[in-house]
Amino acid sequence: MTREQYILATQQNSLPRTENPQLYPVGIYGWRKRCLYFFVLLLLVTMIVNLAMTIWILKVMNFTVDGMGNLRVTKKGIRLEGISEFLLPLYVKEIHSRKESPLVLQSDRNVTMNARNQMGHITGQLTVGAESVEAQCKRFEVSSSEDGRVLFSADEEEIVIGADRLKVTGTEGAVFEHSVETPHIRAEPSQDLKLESPTRSLIMEAPKGIQVSAAAGDLKATCRKELHLQSTEGEIFLNADSIRLGNLPLGSFPSSSSPSSSATRQTIYEICVCPNGKLYLSPAGAGSTCQSSGNICLWS
Repeated sequence: MTREQYILATQQNSLPRTENPQLYPVGIYGWRKRCLYFFVLLLLVTMIVNLAMTIWILKVMNFTVDGMGNLRVTKKGIRLEGISEFLLPLYVKEIHSRKESPLVLQSDRNVTMNARNQMGHITGQLTVGAESVEAQCKRFEVSSSEDGRVLFSADEEEIVIGADRLKVTGTEGAVFEHSVETPHIRAEPSQDLKLESPTRSLIMEAPKGIQVSAAAGDLKATCRKELHLQSTEGEIFLNADSIRLGNLPLGSFPSSSSPSSSATRQTIYEICVCPNGKLYLSPAGAGSTCQSSGNICLWS
């Protein structure tokens, strides 16, 4: 641009304009402005209320860096202090109480603990109810806390009691519907040991022998019908200071003996045996008088 052109352009711009320009207001005015201020104030109040509620919730729930309330998150897991309630199932690997404190599981109905396999099927279940405690599993064991020895175990085939002594404190004793195999049966000190079968027979068998002893008392065996002592290959040995056979039938005197008045003075008898094994008493004489009591053997 030349100098003359620049001067001409500036002179044209400096000339006064005869037209009146129109002015347009810029901004929000009127009811729009009042609505905007109202929404801003409402938003501010809402933010203050939310902040106050958040602070109150943090204070009530006792939120800390380690957790909230009675719940603490540690390196070993989750720690709960005090009483905790679970409304839905709880899945954990291990539950233990604090040191020197018991672990209490409480429910208004039943407490049920389930063990599941990888397919989700129940493999073991323990239910503690108001009337019973039920355990459903393939094998149930109770072990000693000191050496880990099995004290009690049960499965479908057998029940094993590993304690040194099995004590039954019931007034009716122990009832067994089938056979019992044990190496030793002993009563408490100063107590009687009684083996009884009220309606059936009582059989004791052992491949090498049966020993029944009473170190400080009497040994008594009673039955309603017959008592059999049988040894197939050995002998039955009775060893005592005195052996008494009570209530044996008494035989009669021989016809050639003294009169009946002498029977009242008879104090010595001999034991006779019938062919069937029955024992009876016969008055002792100069010779054997067993043959005179054949009527006892005949009607026995």
